[in-house]
Amino acid sequence: MSENEIVTPDVDAVVIGAGFGGIYMLKKLRDEVGLSVLCVDRAGGVGGTWYWNRYPGAMSDTESFVYRYSFDEQLLQEWGYPRRYLDQPEILRYLEAVVERHDLGRDIRLHTGVEAMHFDEATELWTLHTGTGERIVARYVVTALGLLSRINTPDIPGIDTFAGTLAHTGAWPEDLEIDGRRVGVIGTGSTGTQFICAAAPRVEHLTVFQRSPQYSVPSGNGPVDQAYLDDVRSRYDAIWDQVRNSVVAFGFEESAVPAMSVSAAERERVFQENWDIGNGFRFMFGTFCDIATDAQANEEAARFIRGKIAEIVDDPETARLLTPTDLYAKRPLCNSGYYETYNRENVTLHSVKENPVAAVEPGGVRLADGTFCELDVLVLATGFDAVDGNYVRMDIRGRGGRSIQDHWADGPASYLGVTTAGFPNMFMILGPNGPFTNLPPSIESQVEWIAGLVADARGRGAPTIEPTAEAEQAWSRTCGEIADATLFPKADSWIFGANIPGKRRAVMFYMAGIGAYRGELASERAEGYPGFALSGA
Repeated sequence: MSENEIVTPDVDAVVIGAGFGGIYMLKKLRDEVGLSVLCVDRAGGVGGTWYWNRYPGAMSDTESFVYRYSFDEQLLQEWGYPRRYLDQPEILRYLEAVVERHDLGRDIRLHTGVEAMHFDEATELWTLHTGTGERIVARYVVTALGLLSRINTPDIPGIDTFAGTLAHTGAWPEDLEIDGRRVGVIGTGSTGTQFICAAAPRVEHLTVFQRSPQYSVPSGNGPVDQAYLDDVRSRYDAIWDQVRNSVVAFGFEESAVPAMSVSAAERERVFQENWDIGNGFRFMFGTFCDIATDAQANEEAARFIRGKIAEIVDDPETARLLTPTDLYAKRPLCNSGYYETYNRENVTLHSVKENPVAAVEPGGVRLADGTFCELDVLVLATGFDAVDGNYVRMDIRGRGGRSIQDHWADGPASYLGVTTAGFPNMFMILGPNGPFTNLPPSIESQVEWIAGLVADARGRGAPTIEPTAEAEQAWSRTCGEIADATLFPKADSWIFGANIPGKRRAVMFYMAGIGAYRGELASERAEGYPGFALSGA
């Protein structure tokens, strides 16, 4: 750029991603802040996670009445749903309806993936380069890339030689049929367990390659009637007030009772009651207040679930393989009939910790002991490079040309989960060290706060906004201290990046709850943004 050249942005803001976060961010910046906004997504449709994850059994494990936006009160009253939990097609239909209802489609460009974005300190603008060769200049960039969107493909010898169909659950082919076929699945996390429950009744044979046994509770899923919908709609104000001031934002009252403060009989009663109601987060946070923080309380919950596995699974050896021995301290799972599925004659379980996968061969999978599993379809339910995975795959450069990979060399960091030092006017929805909760309420909280920050900065005449390094470091310490007060760091899980070989273990979430998190955001704004440098103000 020559010294006298004036660069005019193509749009005020670019939003990357058209899922829950990107859709709402587009609406807020365009319709309320008054910016010109372009939302781009590499997918062929809106929906984000729910566009790509089309595998059999894909569904939310948050109850339907709070797995949605709260900002459109009329739509909350109008929109019905058939079951206690929303499945993937229903969620996608809902998000498509929101886009149409608010005329957002005219500012969404699909089949447009961003490969690089560079900040120019002379112009204080971002230049984005897309995979289709486009160049877009904007003052603000909001990344709505999703927590769980960069797929993790394991490095297994021979995987490229498989002659059948190989599919990752996070990039499920629309034309893939599993009915009547011999199917293998690697992975038994949230996605894997959902797929297993849905696939088992449909396939000729299902072979499960379990990496880690899971604590799973019933989901309690089932149809809802008109009386249920009428009741929920009549209580929406109270429901959303409770959600915004809760810990995990799942729409139930979290317990305030320590597990060991009651008798053994009472603990058993409470565990059974919540097992019968269903939902993994309810079982962890609605039974007793210290399951996630006190080792003795945690062991009581784990013991109860282990007892259920022994009670449900007919074959003692299969039950042994399915029974976890570690802490109950990963993202809590729930499914309809997960353990019961292993009583089916067409389901075989292999523990790849005890008998590792030696190689994938053209006709199937061979285990270390020589066992060969013939397969037509091999499904990788191996999860994602969570939180920062989609950032570090991109060429993102901030002040001084410093890359995001360099900035996050010691682990991903942010201030308040929405900004990162040295990358002015770049905002993140569900960035590192954001809240560990039901996602739509957290997304709404962040989107509304980002929109307010941009509007306030523009009102002050500040062309650039970025957090100070000191504020980012302090937030990282805060998130680390909160995480260390829980049992979650003691378990190997994607929450801390432990599912990616060679990835540095790091704190990825603010774990004090959505109510506390919203309080942090409100204080920052009320105090005039002390953690930020607003240049030109």
